[in-house]
Amino acid sequence: MFLSTPKRPFERKLRFKTLSALVLAALLLVPPSFATAASASPSGAATTAAIGEQSDLALDLPKGSEVAVARLLELRPDIPIIAVYPISVDGMFGIDLAGGTTLFATKDGIHLFAGELFAMGEELVSLSERRRSTERVELMAQVKSADMIVFPAKDKRLDYIHVFTDVDCGYCRKLHAEIADYSALGIEVRYLAYPRTGLEGETHQKMSNVWCSADRKRALTKAKLGLEVDADKCVDPVVEQFQLGRLIGVSGTPAIVTSDGRLLPGYLPATELLARLSQ
Repeated sequence: MFLSTPKRPFERKLRFKTLSALVLAALLLVPPSFATAASASPSGAATTAAIGEQSDLALDLPKGSEVAVARLLELRPDIPIIAVYPISVDGMFGIDLAGGTTLFATKDGIHLFAGELFAMGEELVSLSERRRSTERVELMAQVKSADMIVFPAKDKRLDYIHVFTDVDCGYCRKLHAEIADYSALGIEVRYLAYPRTGLEGETHQKMSNVWCSADRKRALTKAKLGLEVDADKCVDPVVEQFQLGRLIGVSGTPAIVTSDGRLLPGYLPATELLARLSQ
């Protein structure tokens, strides 16, 4: 659905693929003929036809955005829109794409740009990243705890993180080798699967074996030591978690999602991570 705040599990959004910067640029490259076409707003017929191809839009688009969205879908029917919403600039709407990219369109459907929206107060604040963080919190909250591999804090929990991990990734192994350090500092680590080579390779199978193991924590540690993990087949959450990672903008591992929704790419030692969590 095209909602500013997802109300249903993230399964619906997972049909979209993450866009790399190059792919997005290719999607948005405008042929010369568009210069003439853009000089006038789309007709009512064009608006109805474009929106009609995606039935949910007619119900979920915010008032005033219909022309802009219809024009975008007319030009790029496969663009993976996941949300449309009004922004604090009059006459403009934000359009979120799978993978974390945000577009901004004028309501007349004539102008569109990609980028970050900042508020200039006492300091620059990215309203775009604030929105993405809120959405990440909502999406991560929908992941069942039983589907994660959790290493709790040793004593009092000060904070928690979600970590998209790959058993064959060097820095994922480094992070896991220091799991006791995170625990000692009061950081709970909640692992999700993200086989970075995709869903057809050997790593995916290894991670399925881990998540199908009776003792997942032990199996994960073995796999990250390069040891073989045997397990019965099961209905595991690896595919779903991989797709969730792509949806929220994960492009490599480890990828840390903080409790307030920030996405921190790469390995961080425990003391540096705790400092970042305190910011």
